[in-house]
Amino acid sequence: MTAVTGTEVNPQERTDQPALKQVMGPWLLLLFIVGDILGTGIYALTGQVAGHVGGAVWLPFLVAFAVALLTAFSYLELVTKYPRAAGAALYTHKAFGIHFITFIVAFAVMCSGITSASTASRAFAANLSSALGLGLEDGIGITVAGLAFMALVAAINLRGVGESVKANVVLTCVELTGLLIIIVIGLWAIGAGQGDVSRITQFKTDESGSLVWPVIAATTLAFFAMVGFEDSVNMAEECKNPNRIFPKVLLGGLVVTGIIYVLVSISAITLVEPAELAEGETPLLKVVQAGAPNFPIWIFGFITMFAVANSALINMLMASRLVYGMSREHVLPPMLGKVHQTRRTPYIAIGFTTLLAFALITFVGGVPALGGTTALLLLCVFTVVNVAVLVLRKDTVEHSHFRTPTLMPILGALSCAFLVGPWTGRAVVQYQIAGVLIAIGVVLWFVTVLVNKKTGTMVKDPDMETMGGRGPIN
Repeated sequence: MTAVTGTEVNPQERTDQPALKQVMGPWLLLLFIVGDILGTGIYALTGQVAGHVGGAVWLPFLVAFAVALLTAFSYLELVTKYPRAAGAALYTHKAFGIHFITFIVAFAVMCSGITSASTASRAFAANLSSALGLGLEDGIGITVAGLAFMALVAAINLRGVGESVKANVVLTCVELTGLLIIIVIGLWAIGAGQGDVSRITQFKTDESGSLVWPVIAATTLAFFAMVGFEDSVNMAEECKNPNRIFPKVLLGGLVVTGIIYVLVSISAITLVEPAELAEGETPLLKVVQAGAPNFPIWIFGFITMFAVANSALINMLMASRLVYGMSREHVLPPMLGKVHQTRRTPYIAIGFTTLLAFALITFVGGVPALGGTTALLLLCVFTVVNVAVLVLRKDTVEHSHFRTPTLMPILGALSCAFLVGPWTGRAVVQYQIAGVLIAIGVVLWFVTVLVNKKTGTMVKDPDMETMGGRGPIN
């Protein structure tokens, strides 16, 4: 949304801020995507998924993967067509041109990242307490540790995306190691005749005897473990040649994580019964204890801690870049789009999103409520994005880009909209949290309108050629 003051601004006048630094190649982007998808979801929610569906715990992860893949194809078309940091909000505005809807979509995506990161921060604090035997109570101690960790994430983010992504490389390798340990333990136990492989075909039915609805309910939880691929589009301005590398890297990252999730699920349910796996918040720790009782449990505790730390880092990177992108288009106040002259990072946006995370860590609940709310918000956004792909087919750009088969965004929109509904068995509290967050977004929208009016800034439709004062990134 091009902003003007009185008369239309010259695009050159919008280059007063330095451009974001392009530092991400295909391997860094792949690790970014894999590291963002892996983490809190698979480490914390495997047991809860088993509680819904029984032994066939792998199936909801597979269904969630299929839904995510459909939407990923839509994102691929849009990010290669419009490689900008604003992501879903930019696509929404280009498709529908309604500033209020654009803002709500942007706010929903930002909130999903911050709620996910805040949950991961609390999980980090809990695992830190367990690994080091600190004995922190589930109250002020966990909250203070979570706040300290979020401050560290902000400091890494401020250093720059290069430093942040390098930290992501290390943390991704750690969390991958943890999941590979689970897979190896499971395969070793199966080869040795331990456990019960037949559980993977056992389904838990609901009161009516249906197998379908428990799988759907479990999928709404498992989908939280699949989200993260969409964050990568907000890093488009900091990637080298995004039009060329995004399709194969994004699809490759999704396939890798999908395979890992299925293998982890099979290993877990082979060694631990569904009812036992569903108890508590450390399901994979039970798998290690059952399949390799001599393995040092504290080591796996540290691995889990670093895995959720990676989720927090990646989600805060996404949230700050989204705020930056929307601010540069005057959907948020212009000051949030300022870039540090030396570090070339959006430092005001980083501070803003960190403060919101502090509030969530202090006042809101844990993994089930916030994780489910994250998935709920993103499923709503994904529905809009899938529709936007079809609407934007009429818009052409000069550079070549990925084009997804028309059937995929149609199926993506229908499947995402279906998983949003209460018929899936989604907890009411998730709708309540989402409702409060959207209400906050509405308030912020009116604040932004007042700021624009006070400064004489009028918001126009986006300029396809000079978005943000820069041409397409090639």
